[in-house]
Amino acid sequence: MSSFPAPHTLLHASVRNTPRRATSRHDTRPCPDLTVVLLSDDAQEAADVRRLLAPDSPARRLVWHRGPVDHWSPDAPRTPLCVLVGGNASRPAPRDIASHVRQRAPHAAVVLLSDAPRAGSFHARIDHRGTTAEEFQQQIAQALRHALPDPAPVKGTHDGAVLERGLLPRLDLHDDCFTSAAHYAPSRAHALLGGDFCDLVQSEDGTVHVVMGDVSGHGAAEAALAVHLRLAWRTAVLCGQTHAQRLPLLERVLVGERPREEIFATVVSLVFPPHGRSVRVLSAGHPGMLHRHAGGVRWVEHRPGLALGLFPGRGGWTETELPLAERDRVVLFTDGLYEARTATGRLGEEGLLRLAARHARLPAQHFVDALVRDAAAPAALAQGGPADDVSILHLGWERPPTP
Repeated sequence: MSSFPAPHTLLHASVRNTPRRATSRHDTRPCPDLTVVLLSDDAQEAADVRRLLAPDSPARRLVWHRGPVDHWSPDAPRTPLCVLVGGNASRPAPRDIASHVRQRAPHAAVVLLSDAPRAGSFHARIDHRGTTAEEFQQQIAQALRHALPDPAPVKGTHDGAVLERGLLPRLDLHDDCFTSAAHYAPSRAHALLGGDFCDLVQSEDGTVHVVMGDVSGHGAAEAALAVHLRLAWRTAVLCGQTHAQRLPLLERVLVGERPREEIFATVVSLVFPPHGRSVRVLSAGHPGMLHRHAGGVRWVEHRPGLALGLFPGRGGWTETELPLAERDRVVLFTDGLYEARTATGRLGEEGLLRLAARHARLPAQHFVDALVRDAAAPAALAQGGPADDVSILHLGWERPPTP
């Protein structure tokens, strides 16, 4: 096992010359005790990781463990730790390695170094061969936020962070034929949950069901209501409710659970049949979506329907169908992505479409990250950071459509 020195001061992400609120998605609070561990027998992989962590390393030290994974254990299990799992045919399956790491270090962020489309049971997946040092460090930071409590928590916040992490959805499936990339960032400081919610479930016949929603408001009560709605939707899918039955159910839950009568929620619900030739869409006042196709991107507007809770029982939601060709993708998002104020106004739908077209040839997670980065930068300069939750889901089949 080899250990490389690294600068002592840790920034959870190396974002320089940026206003304090602009880095709320990439927290810059000092955390000098972080250790990054690389589990890999690949010397080139170790060299790549060392290069990506220097000279502005986000860790006190980098430890390279080359032996059997069951011979590794953390030096101090309770200190901040990020474990990078490299690829090696002689090792156990990555999912088994992640399980072993969690047994030895339950609070570690576990990151898969791979260009595979899914992260599986990992906190993040990083293609270390196709990323910059800044992007690499930011993705480690994102994994740490999901895995670690606040570095200097006040009494009670550790349990709160554990509870919030447990309520976050797992946005991946066990079907390698369907891929998803995601970004979820609440606007509330030091929180993991916001008023945005999203989830995906695959039923036994192979159909993939997706939901995304946005509860009005930004407080803890709105975040709790978002959890109610997500879990109600998931239960409805697992109990076999039809697509058309789900939005009325969510509206009843919202009306029964909302703390104030003026609270409403926009929701979009998608169904991807296993044949892969189309996606069915129901929208309750939610923004449109992006359709990525043949190296291009276009804006698709949903058929209008009332947001949940505005006029209960009068939603008028009608399903539409979007044809999909091989390798087509759809991208869902909440309005926090494009409604933030910039120096010249708001980015808006047209501005977001221009950004999407600029990055149209990027792979899924890189496309999502680029949208977030470019949309957030003007808002950061204008108002010190995003004022609304931001959620994105990038979805589609890997295999060609069937007849």
